Amino acid sequence: MQRLDSTEQRPPLSRLVNDSADSLSEAELLAILLQPSQRGPQPRHSMTLSQRLLTRFGSLRGVLNATRSDLGATHGVGKVRLATLRAIRELARRYFEQTLPIGAAIRSPADTETFLLARLRDRPHEVFCCLYLDNRHRVIRFEELFRGTIDGTSVYPREVVKQALAVNAAAIILAHNHPSGIAEPSQADERITRRVKSALELVDIRLLDHLVIGDGVTTSLASRGLL
Repeated sequence: MQRLDSTEQRPPLSRLVNDSADSLSEAELLAILLQPSQRGPQPRHSMTLSQRLLTRFGSLRGVLNATRSDLGATHGVGKVRLATLRAIRELARRYFEQTLPIGAAIRSPADTETFLLARLRDRPHEVFCCLYLDNRHRVIRFEELFRGTIDGTSVYPREVVKQALAVNAAAIILAHNHPSGIAEPSQADERITRRVKSALELVDIRLLDHLVIGDGVTTSLASRGLL
């Protein structure tokens, strides 16, 4: 019989306390979070549950994006564990949102992309958003203006201008997601970009970019010379 290494014999929580976090698998990290208390289920039970969840939903991302009903229907996931999984996802979203806090200046396109991916990547429907900036490119506000179906959304340039004036923005960045995961701009995306840009120019507000958010990737219309 093969003898287990001492590291493999220790429960995940003990390993996390004493070793580097990146030495643990996704199943082990998830098991730690799914073990409610010292008086709760033994570590091996939480490990079995985490492996079951990863198998059922295909990945850690799949687990965190699963619906409340699907998670609740999984044996071993009660109210506390369901709340824990939902809290993990929300904490991760807020962590990445803080790459662009209100009042911070945009340092690089990468910061904007990370922020927008966190907000829009896993939306099941299309959302059209605006990032309002002052004349030093500091963030004034992020706002979801229009929400559509998986097939598209209706965007009204006058509403974009109205909101930009209301917050005294000097520049804006547009963004919307493609629920299909493909970040390739459509002809409709190009048309609305030109219409919004023309409307903003009438009130001396600059359109810096329009970003299309896909499955972990973004496409900049400005980088393609479409602004």
